[in-house]
Amino acid sequence: MEPEDLLPIGEVTRRTGVAPSALHFYEQLGLISSTRTAGNQRRYRRHMLRRVSLIVVAKRIGIPLSEVQELFQTLPIDTPPSHADWRRVAKLWRTQLEERRTQLEHLQRELTGCIGCGCLSLKACRLLNPDDTLGDDGPGPRRI
Repeated sequence: MEPEDLLPIGEVTRRTGVAPSALHFYEQLGLISSTRTAGNQRRYRRHMLRRVSLIVVAKRIGIPLSEVQELFQTLPIDTPPSHADWRRVAKLWRTQLEERRTQLEHLQRELTGCIGCGCLSLKACRLLNPDDTLGDDGPGPRRI
């Protein structure tokens, strides 16, 4: 097997666990690419398996497809990315994941404090109503 081998959609689905409809969607977003046979069947280069797998992992850890799309724009789509390309991607995502972890830890502390105080006050609770400026005008809808 060579990196440039072409795989039918069924093989990509079997290897990645991703539905054909999702592969079509990822292709529409430009996350992956395929070629067509004379019979108009999709064929994916083998290195698309890594891209699809990375999409699956990103979704699992909460990275939106828009961020995956942004990242993939920095990688070649027609050839397998180099080791340096993957290292750069890993470094970028490591930074983003550390920022998310910090945000989640902050949210956890806020929730613990909120559960502990039991106020659930929309006026006083920083968690439920952060930086609310319309609340200063009184209760009820303000932009109707």
